[in-house]
Amino acid sequence: MSPLSQSIEAYLDELRRRNASAHTVRNYGADLREFLTYFSPPEGDPPAPAAFGTLEFREWMGNLHAQGLSPITIRRKLAAVRGLFGFLHRRGEIPTNAAKRVRTPRAPKLAPSVPNAETTNQLIDAVTADKLERPFPARDRLLFELLYGCGLRISELAGLKLEDFDRGERWLRVRGKGNKEREVPYGAKVEEALVRYLETRQSRDPAERALLLNARGGRLTDRGARGIVKLYAIALSGDPSLHPHSFRHAYATHLLADGADLRAIQELLGHASLSTTQRYTQLSLTDLMAEYDRAHPKA
Repeated sequence: MSPLSQSIEAYLDELRRRNASAHTVRNYGADLREFLTYFSPPEGDPPAPAAFGTLEFREWMGNLHAQGLSPITIRRKLAAVRGLFGFLHRRGEIPTNAAKRVRTPRAPKLAPSVPNAETTNQLIDAVTADKLERPFPARDRLLFELLYGCGLRISELAGLKLEDFDRGERWLRVRGKGNKEREVPYGAKVEEALVRYLETRQSRDPAERALLLNARGGRLTDRGARGIVKLYAIALSGDPSLHPHSFRHAYATHLLADGADLRAIQELLGHASLSTTQRYTQLSLTDLMAEYDRAHPKA
């Protein structure tokens, strides 16, 4: 294994120790192995980490642009590489992190696509009605109720345990990014779905504490949950663009539209910065302007 390969594996191990999400580790791992492949000659090893300077990083960035990748994708790949070389710099294995001197491509400031309340509720009602005759309808309903009713990230959903529910007070303990915990209230729809699901939940191991289970009785992964959302979105709404995060966006946007305080929404979503939450304000203003243009006679 080359020194660069060893460095990548050491960095990914460090991310796991720091409780980075499985999604982050998986994506960073894929990006860094692509980086390794790009600099690996057909019959030889890639340069050692200390040999990388600004020119090498700019060459690699040029290749990413030539592939027609979006600025958002390139930003993520650059973040992975900067993270790797920053890790090596902190350990004293390289004198400087030259990846920090490469300009980050600007990403367009696009508001997230959000289904309206009617569309969201129609889809969840169709899931509840078991129109697709799926093998685990109670689990699938609870999955959608939690995504929309609590604004969870898909990794947070997959990580839920049975003991995370305070059934008396209707509070849910959620483990967010960096394993930070927060408390999120949940309503009657989630409670009803939870009761129905627990009546049918069957695990392969009596000691299994994961809330949502797959067909084999083990923990449902975030990838499995994504597949379930995509299947229902296409089959019931005909909208392949809907994904788990669409329901988190809907949760925040609909709360804001009905008068919820922005800082309360920040707490509910687990955002470290209020500026992240404020994009929903812009989205609501965009929707309001569109409604004005549609309905006002002088628009």
